[in-house]
Amino acid sequence: MASITIRNLDDTLKRRLRIRAAEHGRSMEEEAREILRQAIAKPAAPQNLGEAIHRRFAALGGVELDLPPREPMPDPPRFD
Repeated sequence: MASITIRNLDDTLKRRLRIRAAEHGRSMEEEAREILRQAIAKPAAPQNLGEAIHRRFAALGGVELDLPPREPMPDPPRFD
């Protein structure tokens, strides 16, 4: 089994972890392992890129763009 060390852990966070571990009848290490298991076990839902971009910038009010009219596609080049 691998192990990790977490440095510079905020005292408040450590106290909350200790309390949560006691509430669940576990050691702080086991509680941290369980929190990590639960966080990693949830598969990330695939996101629609367009919707994700829209959500990120919607609060800014959006942008109106003047789009030029479409023109017919040019004929492909001929190599004969």
